Amino acid sequence: MNNQNHIKEIPYKIRNSITFKILTMIILVLILLIPAAMIESLIQERKSRKQEVISEIGAKWGQKQTLTGPIISIPYKNYYKDTNNDVSYSIKYAHFLPDSLNISGKMTPEIRYRGIYETVLYNARLELTGSFSYPQIDQLNIKSEDFIWSGTIISIGISDMRGITEQIDAKFNGNPISMNPGLETNDIYSYGVSAKIALPNQNDNYSFNYVINLNGSHQMDFIPVGKLTDVLITSDWTDPSFTGGYLPSTRIIDNNGFSANWKIFDLNRNYPQCWIGNSHNIDNSAFGVELFIPVDIYQKSIRTVKYALMFIVLTFIAFFFSEVMNRLKVHPIQYLLIGLAISIFYTLLISISEHTTFNFAYILSSLAVITLITGYAKSILKNNRMSAMVGSVLVILYGYLFIILQLEDYALLMGSIGLFIVLSLVMYITRKIDWYAIRFDK
Repeated sequence: MNNQNHIKEIPYKIRNSITFKILTMIILVLILLIPAAMIESLIQERKSRKQEVISEIGAKWGQKQTLTGPIISIPYKNYYKDTNNDVSYSIKYAHFLPDSLNISGKMTPEIRYRGIYETVLYNARLELTGSFSYPQIDQLNIKSEDFIWSGTIISIGISDMRGITEQIDAKFNGNPISMNPGLETNDIYSYGVSAKIALPNQNDNYSFNYVINLNGSHQMDFIPVGKLTDVLITSDWTDPSFTGGYLPSTRIIDNNGFSANWKIFDLNRNYPQCWIGNSHNIDNSAFGVELFIPVDIYQKSIRTVKYALMFIVLTFIAFFFSEVMNRLKVHPIQYLLIGLAISIFYTLLISISEHTTFNFAYILSSLAVITLITGYAKSILKNNRMSAMVGSVLVILYGYLFIILQLEDYALLMGSIGLFIVLSLVMYITRKIDWYAIRFDK
């Protein structure tokens, strides 16, 4: 009979041991990572929906714009022998880049909304000036008589033609030219405008002047096709992000907007001043500016969810120490409910922040969850001091995370220091606890 009682007592002791309690908490933490992952997936879905809305607005106004050129292209006869061994020819193009290219303009931004989503559009009024020298055809190993000089064209690549808001005012060598939609060749770019021109004198330099009014969305890029490319862009936007292969030589950013100036030489890029066909890809040399919207609510929310594991673990630790000090058991179901309350914080945060500022949504969501968990702690622990300790821990946790979210560049450093301090405190508080002697017998 004593042996039977002893056998029944073993599971009871296991259930009330400190090791069993810790293992149970670990399992619960792993289970609670599932809703955390689902919430992160929800945020990504909302973020994708925002990108879809931005694309829809851009499709009607004008997408991100990339401006290339002007470039002179001359057709020539490329002779070959056909299957019957007869000499035939096909038309190919030789392309010549300008000696100098100067681009100046102003981007005028505008915020547009669709529902709860926002995007930044712009109108850019750009002036392009510069000059070409007479095409150096001797560098291409093509006979002069093979060129079809009457087919010479000058073209500009514009990535989204829907953004053109008015006729392009264009002059070549001081004479007005009419730019037509479409390109004679797609060797360099797929979309743009072009015009036929004449090159009357081999000793001349040929000047050009264009005024282009262009709509676009959030970003404007340029291709440095000049032997010297000089780009000066100004805007009222106060949060620019300079993109692509080159940073501005000089820039000014203040409360009135920004001014950026790029100076790029042909030696800075990986293609020559002239070539045949599509033998060079110039897109990789693009540079420009993005009208950057500072870290949006979805990026901040995703960063917040990354700390879900830390929040669950530290909250569980607070309740665990309340058990140890109060000698009162907290059931696994109660731990699970506490973990779900922490998870609800993230859904509250993302749903509220879509209708107000992120900081306000964070404060409101954290206060709601802190109040809920602290009130629940008071009910199950039946100890005002322990409940106050749990509430204080939550206030510190949510306050500390809020600070980390504001300090983007120092987030990792602050997070590491915070975890080190928490671990140090736990080790200090528990240094004299005899873990083998602890039993949850109540």
